[in-house]
Amino acid sequence: MPSDPIPRSSGDIMRLFLSGRMLTALLMGFSSGLPLLLATGSVLQAWLKEAGVDLGTIGLFALVGLPYTLKFLWAPLLDRFSPIAGMGRRRGWLLLIQLTLTAAIVGLGFTDPTQSLPLVTLAAFLVAFFSASQDIVIDAYRRESLADDEQGLGASLYVNGYRIGLLLSSGGGLILADFIPFSAVYWVMAATMLPGLITTLFCVEPLVPAGTPRTLREAVVQPFVEYFSRQDAALILLFVLLYKVGEMMASQMSTPFYLDLGFSKTEIGTVVKLFGFWATVIGGLLGGILMLRLGQYRALWLFGVLQAIGLIGFVILARLGHSLPGLALAITSENLFSGMATTAYVAFMATLTNKKFTATQYALLSSLMGIPRVVVNTPTGYLAEWLGWEGFFLFCMAATVPGLWLLTRFRSWMEAERYAPEPPATTVAETGKS
Repeated sequence: MPSDPIPRSSGDIMRLFLSGRMLTALLMGFSSGLPLLLATGSVLQAWLKEAGVDLGTIGLFALVGLPYTLKFLWAPLLDRFSPIAGMGRRRGWLLLIQLTLTAAIVGLGFTDPTQSLPLVTLAAFLVAFFSASQDIVIDAYRRESLADDEQGLGASLYVNGYRIGLLLSSGGGLILADFIPFSAVYWVMAATMLPGLITTLFCVEPLVPAGTPRTLREAVVQPFVEYFSRQDAALILLFVLLYKVGEMMASQMSTPFYLDLGFSKTEIGTVVKLFGFWATVIGGLLGGILMLRLGQYRALWLFGVLQAIGLIGFVILARLGHSLPGLALAITSENLFSGMATTAYVAFMATLTNKKFTATQYALLSSLMGIPRVVVNTPTGYLAEWLGWEGFFLFCMAATVPGLWLLTRFRSWMEAERYAPEPPATTVAETGKS
């Protein structure tokens, strides 16, 4: 079970910031964040809205993100096998998946929602599938390459990299869409996968822990047996499911909300994305630093409360209507507090995993994180039509309460227990794997 890290000095924190491991976490976060909204979020939403698709159907497109929820099903393959000789498990899978993902983004750009929604759905699903597969490997790489007490800071930089990727694809994509067709936007975004490919080629392959699965059966069975033997195992999964559900529901309908208030795509891309970017960066970095002082339990609790409070900015904006200052206030508060909460959330999930089965266990946890984005988000369009925008965002705020209540059940062991010593790492050659 995760426990609070031993505080580090300011000099230690600075050296960590400047290390190659943290730079890799940042760049891999960028690669993870870039494809998400191209397949399931604001860019696709705006394309569908412009093509005349109704709000209910736009909400149903959340189902395209099912691979983010089910990725634990094929994660054992990524723990067991190495697809490219000489590159190791993590780098080999990353290179193969990133090349395929880039091709899928290009293919989505060749579709047209005014001609065939099923074809758009299929293409978006493929982008989501390969993006989810990339996330499996990147999450495993970050967990295996960082020590337990480095996970908070690593998560902070990963989250900021992730947000930069989101900013580029969503904010940049929406701005570009005012000047070029959406199809061309997707082709430009495919080209921005290049930094991730370069990072994969030059990063260091993590050492393989002793006791990793040697057969596919072991890779499938052992991660689940080991996890569910722990205290509060089922409740932890429920907490992972609920902690960010309110924020995810609000984000799912944010772009249609802004468009309904009369904001142009350029205003959305500039104010919502670029103005909120610095709030997100500050929130992510502040969250990582505060975690070293507060510990995981207090950070998760405090940041979760602030995350719920941040959603009130959307309620205020719904009353103000078309107001650029109101838009700036809403996105600043939401991004700042959401960035802090996400940092603690990602670090918590990483420290829950056993390095013997990193890809599979982290995929299980992050798959649950994706359920609200896919299943709970599906009726958000209908909820917004029924409750109105103000009522909808108040509902999203209330949806954060169950996760915070559940967190109180973990306080005793989160503040008292510490990890048992990690099993010794061995080289790839020593395990007989390539």
